[in-house]
Amino acid sequence: MLASGRDNALLRFSLGNEYLKQGDAVKAAEHLRRAVEHDPKYSAAWKLLGRALTDAEAWSEALAAYQQGIAVAEARGDKQAAKEMSVFARRIEKQLGLKSDD
Repeated sequence: MLASGRDNALLRFSLGNEYLKQGDAVKAAEHLRRAVEHDPKYSAAWKLLGRALTDAEAWSEALAAYQQGIAVAEARGDKQAAKEMSVFARRIEKQLGLKSDD
């Protein structure tokens, strides 16, 4: 489909999801980055991008993806996605030593 010029956010999301299922987080992240380039308001793609980057141990990039995804999800009223990404972002922040426990 990509070769025929049918590049879009949903196709890239689907490809990223499949690569992630196969354990290729780096390739998944490539497609998911393209998905959010096509549609910057695609909160599910931001969430999956954060997961792919986490699996690839690209912690700072994963955190940035989750933070962007949270902003997108909140703007769209997608409270569940924002909540889930907030949990994942906090875990990364804790791992990176960016936030201390209160």
